[in-house]
Amino acid sequence: MNTKTFKDQLNRTVKINFPPKRIISLVPSQTELLFDLGLNEYIVGITKFCIHPKDKFKNTTKIGGTKNLDLNKIRELKPDLIIGNKEENQKEEIEILTKEFPVWMSDIFNIDDAINMIETIGEMVDKKQESINLSKNILQFFNNISINENELKSTIYFIWQNPNMLAGQQTFINEMLKYCGLKNLIKENRYPTFSDLELKGLNPEVVFLSSEPYPFKEKHIKNFQQIWPYAKIKLVDGEMFSWYGSRLLKAVSYFQNLPKSF
Repeated sequence: MNTKTFKDQLNRTVKINFPPKRIISLVPSQTELLFDLGLNEYIVGITKFCIHPKDKFKNTTKIGGTKNLDLNKIRELKPDLIIGNKEENQKEEIEILTKEFPVWMSDIFNIDDAINMIETIGEMVDKKQESINLSKNILQFFNNISINENELKSTIYFIWQNPNMLAGQQTFINEMLKYCGLKNLIKENRYPTFSDLELKGLNPEVVFLSSEPYPFKEKHIKNFQQIWPYAKIKLVDGEMFSWYGSRLLKAVSYFQNLPKSF
C-alpha cells in the first residue's frame, strides 16, 4: 500500500495510506457522496444524521452526532481516513482525532468549493474519474440555471427557532438562494440571531422555513404570517440548500421548480 499526501480545505496537509480501506464520514452530505462514488465496502462509520442512502444508514456503524462524536467508537473502528467539515464538526473533537488518525476537512461556501471537495475526495479514495464525471454533471446543471440579477426577490431563510437563527452571508445556503432567483436580506455573516422585534423590522417578499436542522412544520407558517402578512412563507427541504455533495444533482430541479410556488 502506498502513502499519498493531500491538502484539505483548511490548507492542512493530510497523509494517508492509499487507497484507504476504512473510511469514517462525519458529515451527512459527504457520507452520501462516498456511497454514490461506490465505496460501500470501505465505509466503516457514519454519524446518526447520515440518513442517506437509507439502506446504507441502517447497516453502517454509527459514531455519534456531527457535533458529539463517540471518540472511543471511532478508535475501535481503526479508520485509515476520517472526512469531516469545519462548520458541521466541533473543532475540539477534530483536533483530538487529528492526533490519532488522518483527518481531511472540507470548508464550503459555494459551488466551486463543493466541486473542489468532490474531486479531491474522489482522488483520495481512488475514485477520481467517477468524481470528475459527477462534478461535470453538477456544473452543467447549475450553469444552465438562468438568473436575472435585476429581478431577484428578497428573502430570509430560517434554520432555527428559539432563538430565531437565519442564514446570512458567507454560507452555502446564501449561494443556493441565488439559484432560486432570490436575494438574501440578511447582511450579517454566517448565522445571526434575531429577536422577534428585529424580525418585524425586516420586510421579505419570501420566507423559507428549513426542514433542518430545526424541523419547521406547517404550524410555524401561521406564526410567521402574523409578522409578515404579505410575504410568501414556505417550508423548504434543507437538504437541497445545505448538502454540498452528490445531492446537488437533485437540487437543481428543486431550485428550478421552487420559484413557481412564490
